[in-house]
Parts: sequence; C-alpha cells; structure tokens
Amino acid sequence: MKQVLVTGGCGFIGSNFIRYLLAAPDFSGEIINIDKLTYAGNPENLAGVEEAFPGRYHFVRADICDMEALEAIFAAYPVDTVCHFAAESHVDRSIVSPDAFVRTNILGTFNLLELCRRYQDRLALFHHVSTDEVYGSLGADGLFTEQTAYDPSSPYSASKAASDHLVRACHRTYGIPVTLSNCSNNYGPYQFPEKLIPLMILNALAGKKLPVYGRGENVRDWLYVTDHCRAIWTVMKQGRRGATYNIGGRCEMKNIDVVTQICDRIDRLAPDPSGRSRRELIAFVRDRPGHDLRYAIDCTRLERELGWTPAESFDSGIDRTILWYLDNPGWVRRVQSGEYRSWLAHHYGE
Repeated sequence: MKQVLVTGGCGFIGSNFIRYLLAAPDFSGEIINIDKLTYAGNPENLAGVEEAFPGRYHFVRADICDMEALEAIFAAYPVDTVCHFAAESHVDRSIVSPDAFVRTNILGTFNLLELCRRYQDRLALFHHVSTDEVYGSLGADGLFTEQTAYDPSSPYSASKAASDHLVRACHRTYGIPVTLSNCSNNYGPYQFPEKLIPLMILNALAGKKLPVYGRGENVRDWLYVTDHCRAIWTVMKQGRRGATYNIGGRCEMKNIDVVTQICDRIDRLAPDPSGRSRRELIAFVRDRPGHDLRYAIDCTRLERELGWTPAESFDSGIDRTILWYLDNPGWVRRVQSGEYRSWLAHHYGE
C-alpha cells in the first residue's frame, strides 16, 4: 500500500485518519486526498500536513459522483489502495434532503468501485468505511455483530446499507479485494459542530441552550476518533479480504448522560463566571422521526482476529476533546458561520 487514495479526507474522521496514517511508523507511502469540500469538508483540518510530510500528501478537489474527475485522478496517480470515507452522514439532513445521500453514498461508491475494477491489476485493497446505523435499532439487550441483519431506519442509513452491499457484491462478482468496517459514534478533534458532542461543547461554552432529542434516553456506543483510525489501519493491513469488522468503543451511554458529563467537565475546565452549572442549559426538544433507540457494537472479531482494543475511555477521550475545542477557538470561529448557523437556527432555534 504505497499510493493510498482517501476519499472525504477533509472531513472529521478522514482528516484524523490522514494525520494518523502519515505519522504511522509502518506506512511510508503517499496519500491522495479527494474531497468535494461540502459544508463539513474543511481543508483547515489538515493545516500543516503538506509541510510536515513533503511529497507524501496530495489534495485534489473532486466529487466522487463526477466519474470524469475520478478517472483523471486514477490516471494521474498510481493508486493501489482506496480508503473510502466520503459520505453524506448527518441523519437530520438526510430526512430533509435525502437525494444528496442517494447520489453521494450510493452512486459515488459505485463510481469508485468501477474504477477499482478497471485498475484491478494494480489494486491491493478497497476499504469501505460504514456505520452501525445500517443495523437499525436494538432493544434493551443484545449487540450488533457482523452477522446482524440490516434494518436501516433513515435515508442516511439506507444509503449506507446500499453502499455496503455494493462493495460486497463487487468483491464476490469481480474479485475486487475489499474490507469493510462498521463503526459506532465517533467523537474527537475537528468534528463538525452539528454532531451531538461538539454541539453540546460549543453551546455550553457559549451559554446557549443544549437541545436534546426526546428525553435523552437514546443509547449510543462512543468511540474516540484516534482509536477508530488505528482500527481502520489494522483492518486494512491484516483483515481478511471480503470480511467486515465492527469497530466500537465498548462505551454505551444514554444521550442525556453524555450531555450531563460534558456540562460537568466544562464547569471544571472552563467555569462559568457566574458560577451557574451548564446543566441548566439543557432543553429537551421534539424527537426526530425514526430515531433508533439503541446502538451497541460487538467488536469481538476485531479484538480476537487482529488484536485491536480501544485505548481511550470516555472519561479520557471527552476531556481531550473538550480541551481541543478550548485550544482551537480560531477553528471554531471559522466553522461556526454561514450554512452551519442557518441550519442550526432552522432546526433547533437559537
């Protein structure tokens, strides 16, 4: 794996993965990052990378739905590996505008697979990054395994489920070497602040309301982004071709408990001058349609076969995350503008 094409590398997980991989002692190759630069694709997430790794990082602005642009990239670079992050990924947005999710997550993935089929003689691996949301909703008990039947609840998860099936079909039909990973909820540096954890951190710091769906009873498994990046690279190097690996943090929490922990930690790390607790900012809002009750990942296959385990607990990971946002006010200020602010105001109010 010497020429790795990373799609969506200016997004939250993709940019963290690029930083992780370039610094990894067992990777000496080059990365070609292609990103359409939609609202969540921020080149500033990779500021300084090109200078720190001269000749090893290349950025091309391109849309994975644009087959001509992709063809030009595959012709210009001897790509032998694809790590596919690019996706529309926010459930609320998929409910309002599902067409973008169908185009990017299904058609875009198909385009990449077609090029991998065309250049199959030099292709070492196509790794597809997916989500636990394809499995639907769990009750109070049980875990998602790699054998769990798909049961998506939103246009977002349905489009990701379709892309997963395309990847497996191309492996079985054409012999394209693939691996897949389905991860739980990520958090950490550079996350766009429409997601739960950065939204709560930044609103709490600004003294704004903390909107929580329903009564906050929905349960999610939380995974620190660097642990996820390490897991992906482990799967890419060691995973069985054609296999799927679930990546989880073994950290189930109710949404309301995540929010209260964030409030308490911010009160400790950045106390409000008035002495008010940030918990007073919590505001329950109408639940979203099709809101899955619980996700929980069983990552036993990844642990037993490949020896990966998460390094961060939620306690350590959330402190690192809050401190990163406190230490990077310029990044926050530049992200909190334009489309993001209008989207937030429209859906949650000020």
